Amino acid sequence: MKLLVVAATLFEIEPFVKVSKSHPSIDVLIGGVGMVSMAYELGKKLATNKYDALLNAGIAGSFDPSMKLGTIVRVESDVFSELGAEDDAVFLPIDDMGFGKCTYQENSASFMKYPSVSGLEKVKGITVNTVHGNVNSIVTISERLNPGTESMEGAAVFYAAQKEGISCLQVRSISNWVEKRNRTNWEIELAIKNLNEWLIRFSSEFSS
Repeated sequence: MKLLVVAATLFEIEPFVKVSKSHPSIDVLIGGVGMVSMAYELGKKLATNKYDALLNAGIAGSFDPSMKLGTIVRVESDVFSELGAEDDAVFLPIDDMGFGKCTYQENSASFMKYPSVSGLEKVKGITVNTVHGNVNSIVTISERLNPGTESMEGAAVFYAAQKEGISCLQVRSISNWVEKRNRTNWEIELAIKNLNEWLIRFSSEFSS
């Protein structure tokens, strides 16, 4: 099976990238930050290369303040949370407008045989253009979608995988809680360390 590991930045997965060179069945794509950049770079890659599976990996914020920072989670569904229209105080998702859908699911059956994957906690994610750092907007999105995590690319990868009929998994390491912006509470180094340890362990299982 040929696998493409997709991340927004090299910073998030650089230790794994060095190890991945010894796994010929695994390629890596750095797609850039945000759903537009990710969609463009991933589209170019898939237009000229054949893959059986995609793995989107990166750090993310958690809406659950009880979740320990550095925790590795599996995002089983992801929502383009801003895709729609405002009708005064009511948000209309694109589904309700008849123009498509905003929620996409993983297609992870082929990944479940790997112990590093099967034991992961499952969460619901949202994909955003603006990460939340305001109390009012956090309350609003929590009441509307009750998300577990947020990223800036996840749903775009799920969308591409569905269109191409490719197996897809999204794994995130929690770097911060979604709260009023407070950099002193962030644990980015820990999240990246744990993410890369997980990626290296998974790649060993995948290639064995």
